[in-house]
Amino acid sequence: MLRLFTDFDGPIVDVSERYYRVYQFCLEKTQRPDQSIRELSKAEFWQLKRSRVPEKQIAFNSGLDEVQAVEFAQLRRKTVHTEQYFQYDTLVPGAVDALLKIQQAGIDLAVMTMRRVWELDYAFQKFQLDRFFPENRCYCLSNDYVKTRDIEDKPLLMTRAIAELPAVADCWMVGDTEADITAAKKHDIKAIAVESGIRDRTQLEIYQPDLIVRDLSFAVDLILEGKFSQQQPLYIA
Repeated sequence: MLRLFTDFDGPIVDVSERYYRVYQFCLEKTQRPDQSIRELSKAEFWQLKRSRVPEKQIAFNSGLDEVQAVEFAQLRRKTVHTEQYFQYDTLVPGAVDALLKIQQAGIDLAVMTMRRVWELDYAFQKFQLDRFFPENRCYCLSNDYVKTRDIEDKPLLMTRAIAELPAVADCWMVGDTEADITAAKKHDIKAIAVESGIRDRTQLEIYQPDLIVRDLSFAVDLILEGKFSQQQPLYIA
């Protein structure tokens, strides 16, 4: 049997509008009434995020000063995962069709995400995605989990999943960040990075996934067509 772990935000859900709305809110809240600022376009903002430009630098680029930049970054962290902003998330084009292909091919599918239980449940209900992921194939954070860093927390989720799930002949991990690649590599699972999320190709290449592809649809097609083997070097599609 073949198993596919997929991250949620990036491969399946596009969070760019939520992040941009939070950016706009934080900018509005931290600017002074008489202050001239430059609100970045969504495209400019998202490219900075995908390039891992720090929050403070995004604040500076928008015309805020040092004190405001600290306030901006703190407010952003408090706000970006609040319930009122999750309504702005959308599905990545083609993601549901890709999940259907996986399901129809009889591949064991599991989701592995840094969302908390309530955040994942919210999206499952909004997008009707629970049909793809039974409860025993959902790996996320508890509502009271104290986060450290994704690159440290996600491998712990993978350790739990490997211990709980039946052994399989072949296994893949699809994700959009260094945390996904690191979690896969620590458990000798093939890592497919997608460019549909919060990291650009340059950032993904640093962590040397087995594949870098456009999106989940592309990854699923490659897997189903058997065009990749573990012996191959890094292949960027």
